[in-house]
Amino acid sequence: MTTDTFVLLLKSMGFRFNLVLADSLYGESGKNFLSVLDELNLNFIVAIRSNHRAWGIAETEVKYSEWQRFKRVFSNLSSENRFIREIICGQNQGIRYWQITTDKETLPKNTTWYVMSKYPEITPRDVGNFYGLRTWVEYGLKQSKNELGWADFRVTHYPQIERWWEIVCSAYLMVSLHSEQLLKFPPQSESNFSSHPWWDKENGWNNILNNLRLILQPFVLFNLIKPWLKVFTVPKLSEGFFHLQIIVNNLTRSIFQNFNIPYFYFSSA
Repeated sequence: MTTDTFVLLLKSMGFRFNLVLADSLYGESGKNFLSVLDELNLNFIVAIRSNHRAWGIAETEVKYSEWQRFKRVFSNLSSENRFIREIICGQNQGIRYWQITTDKETLPKNTTWYVMSKYPEITPRDVGNFYGLRTWVEYGLKQSKNELGWADFRVTHYPQIERWWEIVCSAYLMVSLHSEQLLKFPPQSESNFSSHPWWDKENGWNNILNNLRLILQPFVLFNLIKPWLKVFTVPKLSEGFFHLQIIVNNLTRSIFQNFNIPYFYFSSA
């Protein structure tokens, strides 16, 4: 499914968009992605390369506004100085071009960006801050994709890829539901789980994923050993694993009750 088709699908499902952000791969895809945004009358701010075709007109026709300094505000409410100016090169149905940088004198390559926007009456400060959101959304999503193997499928048929993505999205949802932001009643004290020497007490997404893996370990490891117990009978080992799974099940019961959804017992059956 192409990105432009995906946007149309989301729109048909009732999703509403105030602003679309994208990198230069989509920012220069005018024949499909941007044309769909225009068709849906959606505002957008997208990255473009420094040699974008818009600069192909005569240099004498390109004008630059004065640099303006603005505060780039981050998610933790810290801020840094940035500079932005508009690049004026012809008229194109509300399309505007911008240059954003950390240093207006040297224009360092790694921290200077070219941006194209279609957003009526947007201010330079808003362009800089809205575009900055794209970087961090993509950064966070990339870590999640890499951790979960979102891009690791080795299949060619679409039904198989779709099945893999369903597994990945389910795993992502399971991890996200355990974040404190989504818990109806955040834990008032540490659980017995935290006594595990590998338990991670931080609240980040990767930290939660690590802890959920630890909770699943008794079930996973027992099912790896179980076939050997049919070859070599070790009753005490079976009983020990089964007892450990019961303890883990009892500890996780309160987690699922917080979401008011059914919970599932691990079983060695």
